[in-house]
Parts: sequence; structure tokens; C-alpha cells
Amino acid sequence: MHFYVDESGHTGPNLFDPAQPILYYGVLSSRVNLDVVLIDRIKKIRHRFGVPYLHAAELGVGGLCNVVPQLLPMVKAWDLRFDVYLVAKADHAIICFFDQVFDQGVNPAVTWTGYWTPIRYVLLLKVAALFDEDLAKLAWEARITPREDIALPMMQRVCEALLERVERLPDARSRQVINDALKWAEENPKEISYNVSNKKAMLDVTPNVVGFQAVMHGIATRLRNTKSQASRVVVDQQSQFNKAQRTLAELYRNAKGNKFSLGPGLPIHDHTYVPDVPLEFCSSTKSCGLELVDIHLWVFKRYLEGDALPKELASLVAAHARRSKMNEISLNAIARRWSPWFNELPQQDDFSPEQLARAREILLIDETRRMHAVSKSRVPPLGGPSDVSASK
Repeated sequence: MHFYVDESGHTGPNLFDPAQPILYYGVLSSRVNLDVVLIDRIKKIRHRFGVPYLHAAELGVGGLCNVVPQLLPMVKAWDLRFDVYLVAKADHAIICFFDQVFDQGVNPAVTWTGYWTPIRYVLLLKVAALFDEDLAKLAWEARITPREDIALPMMQRVCEALLERVERLPDARSRQVINDALKWAEENPKEISYNVSNKKAMLDVTPNVVGFQAVMHGIATRLRNTKSQASRVVVDQQSQFNKAQRTLAELYRNAKGNKFSLGPGLPIHDHTYVPDVPLEFCSSTKSCGLELVDIHLWVFKRYLEGDALPKELASLVAAHARRSKMNEISLNAIARRWSPWFNELPQQDDFSPEQLARAREILLIDETRRMHAVSKSRVPPLGGPSDVSASK
């Protein structure tokens, strides 16, 4: 299989550009090398419309309405598949804050179930509800600031602001756990390892690299479903993130064959089918596949954003109907994915008294550990009920 990868909405570490709130990756997959098979056809299309290369931004809507109908037969003839990956940038800032501050491995005021099971998503969404844009900006600035003497006081300010808002949450148990975790982080900022250590590490936590992780897993899924091997993974060349993308791909390749999960009920990271070929970085002026993925991504981006498309462009979306896959990293996507999971959980009446008693014993062990850590806090913890599972 051959894969061609491009991105749109790139703003680097600036997550709050109102003109580009979403980072998009597009991946076009084919069983043949499009750079070889389609070169003559693409050259004819370029010549016909008087352009040196097929770039969506330069063609514009009018040009694309002429070009796309010429591409549709290729999509069908070569069974091309197009997948889209989205990262909501502002949400990414909040998710990063949660992953650092509420990591139970470093913050003992967090329940074990609150981070190592799907309950983490309940807590995440409740913490996220306390943020506004200014506070999300401050949390992100602290995350990407290498100097601890600057970053950690900013992180503490975020915790203080959130603590003032915890009372907005409707259930006492969530208020208790979130309050305790924020207080512990505020009073032990160096234990959290909140900020990046250098500019290189800053790139690794941007949506570009996080989104590329989803791309690599998506490619692995395509390879698994088609029982194929990767022949090439061609990525659009750009100076800022190609090195980080290469490092990530090498990390995944070295882990090929491994499976692991962060905890019970959480997704399994399966590296069995990750591509075992190095990434190829190439200018779109030298790859027919990248020219095609550029056009696909331009059209799909506008479709997903709700823009009205001329029928010529809508036909490209229709050509991939029920064949494209979309992966979204956002708070809304997390809620959509996990709400059914929680709705299908067994109810308390489904368990025997013996099972419930044993469960309470196990949970009490963790709550005792947690409260021991909280008791060392300078500020008394917020009170709450004694059961230890966060309410939905």
C-alpha cells in the first residue's frame, strides 16, 4: 500500500488563531504508486488547464470545478481511499493540562480510577467545563514554556482560577476529587512535570505531532483491514515538523508488534500493523499523490466545516462515501465516543452483595491512599461523600 499525507490549518504552537481553529491531516491510500501510474494523466490535466501543478489554493473553486471531474475516474479505477484526521486546537490545550495535572502517576490526590480507566474522560469533561478561552491560553502558554520559573507560576494561576470555579460542578464527588487534585498540583508544581524542557519538546506536544499519531494508527488500520504491507508513506515536506514526524514514525516502527493499554477499559494501542518503512518527505511539486491529497483535503475540509460545495466538488466527497474514515481529537468527540460506553455499564442492582462489598474494599484502599496524600496539603480538602467513583 502507498500512502500520501498532507495537512491543513497548520499554525504550529499557536492554538488560538480564530481563522484556523482545527488542524487537519488528509491521507490518500492506494495499492499502486500514484507517482508512477498517474504521472502522464496528471501532466495532461496540468497542461489542459494551464497550471504547473495541481494545488487547490491556486486553482480556487472555479479551477477545482474543472479539475475534480477529471480526477474522479482515477479514484474509481485505482480504488483510492481518503481518510481525514482532525485536532481541535483549543481543546488540545485543555486536554494537555488534564493529562499533566491529573496524571495519577504523579498526582496522588487523583483516584486511580480517575486516570487509569474511562472515568478519566468524565473528569476531563468536567474540568474542561471550568475553562474559558483566556484560561486555556494561559494553560497552554505554561505548557510550552521551557523555563520552570516562568511556566510553573502560570500553571499555579490556572489551578487557582479553576479552584474558584469548582463549585459550579453539580455533583459533590467530582468537586471533591477535582478540588483535591488541583490543590495538590498548585502546592507541588515541580512534581507535575508540567512544562516542556526545550523548544524541541515543545514541537512534540503540538497538535501537528498529536494528529500525526492518529495518522500512523489510521494507516495501521488500513494495512490491517487490507492485509497489506506499506510500500511507501509520503509526507508533504515542510521545515518545522518533519523531523518530529520522522522521530514518531521511528518510535512506532521500533514498537511494531507490541500492544498495550493504559488501563482497564481504555483503548489498546496496537502497533502490530504500523508501517515498517521510513517516511519519505517530498514536495507536492514532485509527487502526483501529494497533489491529489491536497485537492481532497481542500474539498473535505470545506465539506466538514459546513460550506456549500458546487456539485462538481461535492461529487468528490460522494465518491468516498462510506469508504472514508474520520478521526477527531476534541472534547466533543470524546463525549460522543464514551457516552454510550457509560450508558451501557451495569447498574448496582446487577451485582451481588458480596461483589459490591469486595468492590468497596478495593476502592477504600485507593481512597485511603489518596486521602493520606491530601492530608499533607496545607489547605484542608473539600469535603464530599465517601464513595470513590466519580459521578457522571
